Amino acid sequence: MTIGRSTPRRRILAGAALSGALALVLAGCTGTPGETGSQDPSGDGTTSAAETGPFETRQVDDGTTTFTIVENPGDGPRLCYGAESGVAILEEADGDATSAFKDMNGNGTLDAWEDWRLDASERAADLAQQMSAEQIAGLMLVSSHERSPQDGLSDAQMTYLSESNLRNVLNAAGNDAAAIIPWVNQMQSYVETLATDGTPYVPVNFSSDPRSTAGSGGYNSDGDDISRWPSNLGLAATFDPEHTVKHAEMASAEYRALGIATALGPQIDLATEPRWLRVGGTFGEDADQNTELTAAYVDGFQGTGGTDAWGAESVNAMIKHWAGDGPGEGGRESHRDVGKYGVYPGGNFEEHTQAFLGSLNAASVMTAYSIALDADGQPILGGDRTGAAYDHARMDLLREENGYDGVVVTDWSVMRAIGDTGADGKPATSGQAWGAEHLTPAERYFTVLSTGHDMFGGVNDATYILEAYDLWQEKYEAGEVDVDADTRFRESAARILTLMLKPGLYECAYLDMDESLAVLASDDKVEAGFTAQLDSVVMLKNDGTIGASEAADWTDKTVYVPRAYDVGFASATGPGEYLEGPTLTVEVAEGYVGTVVTDEAELDADGHVIGYTAPDLSDVDVVLVGMDSPNNGTNFSGSGYDAESDQWYPFSLQYRPYTADGPNVRQVSISGDLLEDGTQENRSYAGNTSRIANESMLDAFERATAAVEASGRDIPVVTVIRAINPVIPAEFEAASDAIVVGFGTSDAALIEVALGLYEPKGRLPMQFPADMDTVEAQLEDVGKDMTPYTDSAGNVYDYGFGLSYAGPIS
Repeated sequence: MTIGRSTPRRRILAGAALSGALALVLAGCTGTPGETGSQDPSGDGTTSAAETGPFETRQVDDGTTTFTIVENPGDGPRLCYGAESGVAILEEADGDATSAFKDMNGNGTLDAWEDWRLDASERAADLAQQMSAEQIAGLMLVSSHERSPQDGLSDAQMTYLSESNLRNVLNAAGNDAAAIIPWVNQMQSYVETLATDGTPYVPVNFSSDPRSTAGSGGYNSDGDDISRWPSNLGLAATFDPEHTVKHAEMASAEYRALGIATALGPQIDLATEPRWLRVGGTFGEDADQNTELTAAYVDGFQGTGGTDAWGAESVNAMIKHWAGDGPGEGGRESHRDVGKYGVYPGGNFEEHTQAFLGSLNAASVMTAYSIALDADGQPILGGDRTGAAYDHARMDLLREENGYDGVVVTDWSVMRAIGDTGADGKPATSGQAWGAEHLTPAERYFTVLSTGHDMFGGVNDATYILEAYDLWQEKYEAGEVDVDADTRFRESAARILTLMLKPGLYECAYLDMDESLAVLASDDKVEAGFTAQLDSVVMLKNDGTIGASEAADWTDKTVYVPRAYDVGFASATGPGEYLEGPTLTVEVAEGYVGTVVTDEAELDADGHVIGYTAPDLSDVDVVLVGMDSPNNGTNFSGSGYDAESDQWYPFSLQYRPYTADGPNVRQVSISGDLLEDGTQENRSYAGNTSRIANESMLDAFERATAAVEASGRDIPVVTVIRAINPVIPAEFEAASDAIVVGFGTSDAALIEVALGLYEPKGRLPMQFPADMDTVEAQLEDVGKDMTPYTDSAGNVYDYGFGLSYAGPIS
């Protein structure tokens, strides 16, 4: 099964020979090995060696891989190729300038797809015609998470690169340039050697989930390896789109310095359901603000050097998750069966698509997991009762009605169903093929291709895609589809190749360590990121406790930070993690104040807390109590349903147990599986009680306020909230002298605002509700429809509210 090629190809020239078969090879080269090229490591987008004259070359060796860099004159792009690649250089004179081009198939001719002067779509169309079905199938793959670049190019990676022709790799490792850069170069060098007359060269397109957010785990944690910014929700809290523009421009340069050319983001699901487990990754609940910030993010990532042109700092943006995954019923998350339904009781589906349709220049779109149902429990738009990848109605809205012609990618594991037989012969315990579980793997791929998708997330093996090719051709010959498999596969190939060509991967996919290190965490980026963090912090309450101060005012002060714990949630990735410690990072606080004191903890044999004892507050000047949003679970925890008791239970935005017995609780769920008897499963949690893993944080607050009262001293208590969802302040507001809130910020930014070292500017990007009754009354698909909390000073914690020292920010 091979797609025919329009012209025959012979093997690429062996080695990196710079003479012989091509008389023109490097004839105009004036550079010498080791000579520094002119690409500006400060990241201004400059790639030229000189305005006119010949191109220049130099060799780079990162200790693992040796490659050549060619600097073109004028605005010509930098070229790179490995020592073992077989790539040769063609030159072309234009006036006084001599430009270089890579002969990537060794035919001695500058083919359209090799000519960087042509439009990316024209080059992609030419190259797509030369690929086999097997190679296009590999283009359609996006790998599972790769987390160990320090191990170098592994056997498993070489297998999927060579046998399945996979070229899109998800980098889920940290930001350690010393580990990542040799791995990137090693992989790029390896795929160059795989090119043959029947397998044209395709570089590796590395992608990544957001990795610049401060104040969270994994590669989104505090450090000096990359600049740190607020989360999307925090960027929204600044109410200043310029921060989003700067973040996009600077983060994209850092991504490219790590070899990443595709961002799996931004996440632009409209956060109209306040309990949803993924609110923290969104731009909030206002559709117009979401649309504005999405456009700023996409344009900034896909530009280079502050311009709107594709170049050396450009990163493909992947807006997700079409057509909006925010309105999970009761806030449950669609990564697991318990949350696979999104509901639209307010008939507000159109607003959830607004930001997507406002940024159709995004290079790619990722589709949602969830099955979308209207108020009557019927598929939205009259479509299929399936996840978005399989739903023709939602996909036709994107592709046909709105003419989106970029790459469409499934979310990870959408092609697998629970119970599928794995490579080990055992049934899979996870998979998100919602509504398509009954289909064979080949039928799933056929169906998703028929909805207009191009790529499949988390798939390392092309076997089932190739089976879908055969199935497609059978259906074409039977008159069931309008185009043959060859045409359909080439259509996706052209889109995916355009994705690779626009950021210049075909010209240079290698990394120079020195240049990357100059870009990563440069002073300007770190400063801009921290300023955005500071500007995103919201002050909700201030009775005069927080006022302008100087750093010197705090060097002799003592701060009490209580301790708390989080019991975690078991999930598909393992048992829950028990976390315990001070509610704010002591080491960070110690950088601002003279002394930090905390509780004494009594632990059992397993390291779990039996009890806490507050310290002596005789010398304490201020209490800072850190509080995370009430923890209802993670994407993979399956929260909301207890399998042992066969009971659904509610999510809550308060710390103490909440029993769903109020008048607004939905007695019969909108969503639910269709049962064999023709009825629908009821997923209502009416009468049941929430399960919050970090209730101990409210205990910490109450312990601190009790200790202050027992001291007999007037010690101010500042509550410092790290929010990923709205919080009901009723449990702590009255006893707080001041409240500040951060959304994906570092503890340093929160502490600076809490101590008066920076005047707060942020405003709420979502409502903080009065109570759980109003949460139950709101509709999952409608934003800003709750009664906001009113505090003891009469301030209403509505969307857009925030205080400066002078009062509410207008």
